[in-house]
Amino acid sequence: MALHLSVRRAEPQSVDVPLLVVALPKNATLPDALEPLDTSLGNALGRTLDRRDFRGARDESLHLAGGAKGAQRILLVGLGDGKDSAGALRRAAALGARQARKLGASSFAFWSENLTEAAIEVVAAGLITGAWDYSDLKTPPPEDERKPDLSEAIILTGKAKGSEEALARGTAIGDGIALARTLAMMPGNLCTPDFLADTARDIAKRHRMKITVLGREEMEREKMGSLLAVAQGTPQDPKLIALEYRNGSGKPVVLVGKGLCFDSGGISIKPAQGMEMMKFDMCGAAAVLGAMQAIAELRLPVNVVGLIGSTTNMPSGTAFKPGDVVRSHLGKYIEIINTDAEGRLVLADVLSYARRFDPAAVVDAATLTGACVIALGHTAIAVFGNDDSVIQEVLAAGRRSGEPGWPLPLWDEYKELIKSDVADMKNSGGRAAGSISAALFLKEFVDYPWVHLDIAGTAYSESDLGFIPKGPTGIPVGLFVEFVRGRAG
Repeated sequence: MALHLSVRRAEPQSVDVPLLVVALPKNATLPDALEPLDTSLGNALGRTLDRRDFRGARDESLHLAGGAKGAQRILLVGLGDGKDSAGALRRAAALGARQARKLGASSFAFWSENLTEAAIEVVAAGLITGAWDYSDLKTPPPEDERKPDLSEAIILTGKAKGSEEALARGTAIGDGIALARTLAMMPGNLCTPDFLADTARDIAKRHRMKITVLGREEMEREKMGSLLAVAQGTPQDPKLIALEYRNGSGKPVVLVGKGLCFDSGGISIKPAQGMEMMKFDMCGAAAVLGAMQAIAELRLPVNVVGLIGSTTNMPSGTAFKPGDVVRSHLGKYIEIINTDAEGRLVLADVLSYARRFDPAAVVDAATLTGACVIALGHTAIAVFGNDDSVIQEVLAAGRRSGEPGWPLPLWDEYKELIKSDVADMKNSGGRAAGSISAALFLKEFVDYPWVHLDIAGTAYSESDLGFIPKGPTGIPVGLFVEFVRGRAG
C-alpha cells in the first residue's frame, strides 16, 4: 500500500494520531513549541531530556506513552550534531516511518523544529523510503495476527507558503527511490530484462516519453558484440532500453545503468556463498528507472535520456569464455580474461550507443567491482570521470542527496593493467586497482563529458542499518535527480 503524505499547519499537541514522531538534535532542551505537548504528558518530555535519557544522537530513538488526548504514542528520534541537517532529517524521517510500520500504526505525524521548504522536501522523501517494504512474495499472517497497514503520514509545520510544492517534490524523489528498491529486491526470475523493459514502457506511457527497446536481433544489427557476448549463455532476450524525456532545449543529459538481472559470473563462476545477492547486479538500471520517473514527475526543464543494458550472465554450452575476443559496438576488440568482469562489457556498448544522442554529459552507475568495496566500504560511491567540472557537479549532487561520492584517479599509468597481447584491450586488469582499471576500460568507449559511479559498496546493504532495511538502498536515484536538477537550474 502506497503511503499518502500530507503537510499540515498544526501544533504537535493538536494532532490525534496513533504515533507522533519528534525529531530533536543532539543534547536538545525542550523547544518552546513542544511545551503544550509536554504539559499534556505530565512533563514527561522535559524530564526525559533533562535526565538525558534521550540524547538526540543520530538514529537514536525512544518511545514514550501519549496523553489522554492527541497522539497515542510519542517516538523521539535523534538528528545528531546537525552538521548535515538535510541528511539528518532524511534519516530521522525514514527511521520514524520504519518504526511506525513495525508498531502497526495506520498513520503518524512527523514534527521537527523550524521545517523550511527544503526540509519538508527531504522529510517527505525520507518518510516514503522509510515506509517502503517488499512483502509481495510473503504469505500474510492470520487475520487475528495482522497489524494495520501504514497508510498515512502528516508533516507538521508552522509554514504554509511553498509547503505543498515541497511535499510534491519530496514525494516524487521518494517514489523514485522506492521504485528502484522494489526492482532490485525482486528475485532474478521475476525481474528479468523483459520486466525492466516493461517497467520502462509503463514510465514512458505515464509521462509521454519516447522509448526504444532493442532485443538480441536488433543488437546484432547494431554489432553490439560486447554486450551480446555476456548474453550468449542465457536464453532470455537481452535488452537495451532508451527512455527519452524531452522538456528543455539543448543537448541531453544521459543516465546509464548496468542491468545484470543476475550475475553467476559465467564460466568464471562465483562462489556459491552469497551468490543470491547477485540479483542486485541491476541496481544501476533500477536507479536509472527510478530517477527517470522522478525527473518526469518533477517536470524538470531539461532533456534527459535514460539508457539501460540488461541481460543475465550464466554458464552454459553457449556462454562466452576466457580467451575469447569480441568486437564491441565501437569497433574495438576486447580479450576476455574473466567472464565475471561482465558489467564493463555491457556498459561498453551502451556508452558507445550513447554517442548518437550527442550528450551534454553522461553519468553511468554500476555495481561494477568488488575492489570498490575494499577501497571505500559501504559509505561512499567511487567516482571517476574525464571532465573535472562534471565530476565536481556529481560530487555536489551526492552531497545534496545524501549519497556521497569520493573521486579516484584515472591516470594513464594504470592503462598497462588492461593492455592485451592479442586485442585492443582486455576486460580485467587483476585485483590491484581493480576499480580504476575497470573505469579506464569504460573510458575507452566515450568521447563526451563522462562520469562513472561504481556503486558496488552502496547499492545494497547486507545488514539492517536502522533507517534502511537489509537489501537495496535505492542509490544513486537521489544523486541522479540532484545532478539533473542542477543542470536544469
